[in-house]
Amino acid sequence: MKPSYSRVVFVAMLFFMVTTTECKKSCGFKAIFNFGDSNTDTGGFWAAFPAQGPPHGMTYFKKPVGRATDGRVILDFLAQGLGLPFLSPYLQSIGSDYRHGANFATLASTVRLPQTSLFVTGVSPFSLAIQLRQMKEFKVKVDEHHHKGKTNLPSPDIFGKSLYTFYIGQNDFTGNLARIGISGVKEYLPQVVSQIASTIKEIHALGGRTFWVLNLAPIGCYPAFLVELPHNTSDIDQFGCLISYNNAVVDYNNMLKAALAKTRKEIADANVIYVDTHAVLLDLFQHPTSHGLKYGTKACCGYGGGAYNFNQQIFCGNTKQINGTTVTANACKDPQNYVSWDGIHATDAANKLTAYAILNGSYFDPPFPLHHYCDVQPID
Repeated sequence: MKPSYSRVVFVAMLFFMVTTTECKKSCGFKAIFNFGDSNTDTGGFWAAFPAQGPPHGMTYFKKPVGRATDGRVILDFLAQGLGLPFLSPYLQSIGSDYRHGANFATLASTVRLPQTSLFVTGVSPFSLAIQLRQMKEFKVKVDEHHHKGKTNLPSPDIFGKSLYTFYIGQNDFTGNLARIGISGVKEYLPQVVSQIASTIKEIHALGGRTFWVLNLAPIGCYPAFLVELPHNTSDIDQFGCLISYNNAVVDYNNMLKAALAKTRKEIADANVIYVDTHAVLLDLFQHPTSHGLKYGTKACCGYGGGAYNFNQQIFCGNTKQINGTTVTANACKDPQNYVSWDGIHATDAANKLTAYAILNGSYFDPPFPLHHYCDVQPID
């Protein structure tokens, strides 16, 4: 039986505290290459389209640094736990260091590139296919620049010693829910899952051998979707989340899990791991106080107050006129008490708790002996 999330986090935190002064600071993974959307974007989108302003970054960095949260994204914590520095965005030309990997994720990215009227506008042009092409180009540059002296690039043998992480698909799922509904979205989700699997196989051909694929979060608990998506009051569960949408997420995650199991058989010399981020986040939304938080389905940064503190006319940090009045979507003073930062993304606090659970190893399928590869480091 899978241990309760509360116990997992407690044990993990105890482990990190005990090993703080005893860790060996070594890991078999010399780099991380990440593919994703805003949930793991460390500055790629705003490097390409500079626009981010306060209050993003207020908790940890004390200024906007390209994360769609008050502090760190889950990727930052995972890297820290593996003893690696924060990943530089592939699209950030100034100040980047790629010796320990690169981050291809950008805000609003999708798995499938929007090519037909089925997709709404407003998504990132950096789909998973483009991110894969960037990865291939990166590898070519690494090979070309080897033996050319000091560089911010890794050695060519890094690709077989790296961890490849995927946290993408949420925008494919949510982008058209309000317009074509769950049944319409479900029609193309098999293609989303298939493309993730084929991407893994292409990276395997480049030398990649360990892949972590984080599943889809319980979007029916996010304040933005509780406000935006059509539903009846009977569709709200005892925790304030949308039943039908969360059930659809479970269906997608099961489809993803089955596709990864098939991929695992096709590339038997690789570790293809399904990471159940959904279970962790769902428990945070349902039982925030059990994890030291206060608010589950209410956004820290938003406008409108009430149960969700989210208004789809004005997003976090923006100022505009609504009904003739100039208003600002401000941040709360205590983001450490919230699961949701801006109605769509998790807070630094929620990302940290999720990373604790993942690094503890209880949410891998199949079981992955992370401690055989790394002396997991404390995360702060």
